[in-house]
Amino acid sequence: MYIALFFIFGLVLGSFFNVVGLRIPQKQSIVSPGSHCTTCKQPLKPIDLIPVLSYILSKGQCRYCHTKYAIIYPIIELSTGLLFAFSYLQFGWSPMLLLSLITVSLCMIVFVSDLNYMLIPDKIVLFFAPILVVYRLWLPTDPWWDAWVGSMTGFGLLFLIAIVSKGGMGGGDIKLFALLGLIFGWKGTLLVLFLASLIGSVIGIALIVKQKVKRKQHVPFGPFIVLAALLTLFWGESILAWYFN
Repeated sequence: MYIALFFIFGLVLGSFFNVVGLRIPQKQSIVSPGSHCTTCKQPLKPIDLIPVLSYILSKGQCRYCHTKYAIIYPIIELSTGLLFAFSYLQFGWSPMLLLSLITVSLCMIVFVSDLNYMLIPDKIVLFFAPILVVYRLWLPTDPWWDAWVGSMTGFGLLFLIAIVSKGGMGGGDIKLFALLGLIFGWKGTLLVLFLASLIGSVIGIALIVKQKVKRKQHVPFGPFIVLAALLTLFWGESILAWYFN
């Protein structure tokens, strides 16, 4: 029952995360206007707003103007639902469950925003920053300084990369790593950076080989950071234990 509840809760929030990730970078309100078709501007009815199911029933298009909806919408909704349910399975009723739900929420919003606009707005970072600071004051890492060193490590490394690469790393990525440092500590933060770079390199090379992108074309790094952060969230300790042993 709890797994089902977390899944449904994630589906609903996933729909909201789509709105946040698409509107905040455009400096639009997430409250007004209500959900509507971006092509014909027709306000959507409750039947159009059921996560995943509405997309399937409408065959992935607006019921009024028949414009195709991006497949990313139901993917984010379903992914959030599955990740919320898996968080409960992985951590149960523990303080780590709360941190997992916060991390998944941050990751989903960043994924939508950076994938669509190649931008991680300060508003998103500034919203999650005090939440994570309060969490770490309430439940420190062991040792207590690990999270704070991790935050400085994440920010410092990405800032250094941005300087060396002369803007190859965005400011949003730098601030995001400061938050990830609070979540994972310094070892986990380095693991996220390694995995994100590895995933980005593999996917980037594959896209170049298939001629989907040009060699000097900019590709958002945020989605790779998100994938790496989720891997670290659920399996980071096992990966680090395997590496150090």
